[in-house]
Amino acid sequence: MEQQQIISYQLDLFAEENTGEICHSESSEHVSGAVSGKALQMVTAGEQEHTFTFHLMEAILSSGNIQRAFKQVKQNKGASGIDRMSIQEFAVWYESHGEELLRQLYAGSYQPQGVREVEIPKPNGGTRKLGIPTVIDRVIQQAIHQVLSPIYERNFSDHSYGFRPNRSAHQALRRSSEYVADGKTIVVDIDLKNFFDVVNHDRLMYRLSQTIKDKRLLRLIRKYLQSGIMVDGITSQRTEGTPQGSPLSPLLSNIVLDELDKELEKRGHIFVRYADDCNIYVSSQAAGTRIMQSVSHFIEHKLKLKVNESKSKVCEVNETKFLGYTIQQEGVLTLSSQSTSRLKARVRQITRRNRGVKFEQLINELNPLLRGWLSYYRHAQCKHQLRNLDAWIRRKLRCYRIKQCKRVITLQKFLESRGVVKWQSWIIALSGKGHWRKSNCPQVVQAMGNKWFDEDAGLYNLSLNYVRLNRL
Repeated sequence: MEQQQIISYQLDLFAEENTGEICHSESSEHVSGAVSGKALQMVTAGEQEHTFTFHLMEAILSSGNIQRAFKQVKQNKGASGIDRMSIQEFAVWYESHGEELLRQLYAGSYQPQGVREVEIPKPNGGTRKLGIPTVIDRVIQQAIHQVLSPIYERNFSDHSYGFRPNRSAHQALRRSSEYVADGKTIVVDIDLKNFFDVVNHDRLMYRLSQTIKDKRLLRLIRKYLQSGIMVDGITSQRTEGTPQGSPLSPLLSNIVLDELDKELEKRGHIFVRYADDCNIYVSSQAAGTRIMQSVSHFIEHKLKLKVNESKSKVCEVNETKFLGYTIQQEGVLTLSSQSTSRLKARVRQITRRNRGVKFEQLINELNPLLRGWLSYYRHAQCKHQLRNLDAWIRRKLRCYRIKQCKRVITLQKFLESRGVVKWQSWIIALSGKGHWRKSNCPQVVQAMGNKWFDEDAGLYNLSLNYVRLNRL
């Protein structure tokens, strides 16, 4: 029934130009069960799909699909590409140039613009390269994604969780913890080296051609794969890899790695994959070592990808991390040390004592960070760690606040105004201690206590909200 609904939805999109009677879903994750007259004439779902895949461009470029693509790109926000066109400017541009753009896409003469390359720091050191396409190309790629995703989704592995509708990192972690709780306490942690930069274009295009019969679309996707990268004003051609940061890249990466999923399933392995992060769970070190060798050989010789030998390992589950968590021997999820360190580094950056911004602004910057961080890590058993983090964050803020006072008299008056006895406030104000040492003195803690941070300053409390979230 699900397959029939997907095919019917896609055929409805294709028929829009002729019938105008299309029921569009509000997002690409929920498909409509409406069936157009053209779809009803088909005999089987297989015949419907076979016919449809020869005319994918019509579905992709239908007005409803383009509108949804623009809405999604606008919602995702993001920086402008090499042409410096903003998302707001695209709507105006499309009104006058939209027909010509569609004509070029149908004719196959459209040439994607290059992507703007930026580098962002990785949590464990080094940098990750991101490619930022122009808004025009982001809308086109999003439109392609919305039509192709339902076609490929029903064939993807149940062990794959990354960049898929109605699937999340938390589901991947829950499945992993279940495997560990069942006794699979040894993990084969496979790390792919620069995965997005080394995807073989010919193999990917062959995989796509097995399902997509519309040659216009295949040519357009290859153009996107080979579109140039602009660095320091110089554009260079790309011969391998998919630009990480484009709307189409997550789907293409799952299509590439689905071949790995199917091979692991064929071999009977128990595994969880999230994007290019793949963990295979076994019962013994010897089995893990043997699997690491054979799977690495398959990845490098069959998929033409590279295994990062320095980061891949076979070990007990609690000796590595997966999606920011550490899984203990009993299957219990805990915080990885790297996750706490990354949060502290970000808090240090926000609370730098030489920033010169208002104290209230610090709180406004910290709260979304803390709220989002806890939302992701709420499934870890970490109440004690969160209490320590709360105390450390409050001390950082106390340190910033007393430095803001600058002069001795200003600090003394601030402490006294916060209820500290006058002579005790003078002791702190005249102390030769540094700001960090002062921030932990009883008088300063009294002036800016836990209740003051929670109620007056409005600081997001990790430990209290952790309890609240886990009661829901």
